[in-house]
Amino acid sequence: MILTVTPNPALDLTYRVPALEPGETHRAAPPAVRAGGKGLNVARVVAQTGSAAFALATAGGPSGLRFADDLEASQLPAELIPVASPTRSSVAIVDEAAGETTVINETGGPLTAAEWMALRDAARRLAVPATALVGSGSLPPDAPDDFYAVLVATAAERGIPSLIDAVGPALLLAVEAGADVVKPNRRELAETTGEDDPVEGARRLLDRGARLVLVSLGADGLLAVPRTGAPLHARLPEPLTGNATGAGDAAVAAVATLLAAGNDDPGALLRRATAWSAAAVLAPLAGDLHPSYRELEARLVTG
Repeated sequence: MILTVTPNPALDLTYRVPALEPGETHRAAPPAVRAGGKGLNVARVVAQTGSAAFALATAGGPSGLRFADDLEASQLPAELIPVASPTRSSVAIVDEAAGETTVINETGGPLTAAEWMALRDAARRLAVPATALVGSGSLPPDAPDDFYAVLVATAAERGIPSLIDAVGPALLLAVEAGADVVKPNRRELAETTGEDDPVEGARRLLDRGARLVLVSLGADGLLAVPRTGAPLHARLPEPLTGNATGAGDAAVAAVATLLAAGNDDPGALLRRATAWSAAAVLAPLAGDLHPSYRELEARLVTG
């Protein structure tokens, strides 16, 4: 069972418009609404592809009740830690003409010390039967920077691999704690390390303790930089258009399924992550994969 931990989940609202014109008024059908956040998206993809997943997250306020209702309806195994701050919203606007998606993410509200402790305790308890531990997503305001580092330490105590998708000090501390794999995107990597070159930025994370760095490059695919050996790159022959909101989360899910099965080969991780990321772009909502994800892996260009 792959355990995903999401300290700052969101109620995802996805609108679709024929064409997005800044400064203009748009009419749209009611949005698709689902319990989201990076770890929830990861767990959904893991479950969709036939592996066991369990999602740990927080929920609070009226939006948290709606979040909990959707999660229950999805039948995704999960546990929610009650918190006082309302669950935030994330709004995605899909421009169907351009094939592009604009996302507006609320920051979320702070958690109390007792709520952080409850979340940590639940992660330790649920890690006992887990085969891999994923920590992903933004942290709410005033969060402890070492939250993901604590998850990495928990995974190490259990003897299971850890995968972290974060940015800034939270990512650096997780790396220093010995995260097995980290997956920032190009912008997050530059923000965290100060390096615009993704290979150099990845090597900075390796020097601080990461075992493998995967970097999302958008339409250019993914980059894998291992501790030993040359960097690896994978992409499709041509870029895809669609809703890229959950593409990075699908890549994390791909890596988690292989790590949970005992496969830590950088090339295998990179290929599956790139294919599943592309399949997520073709799906209508974050947390879903287009059924062609296996075919897409066969079409990859690697080097």
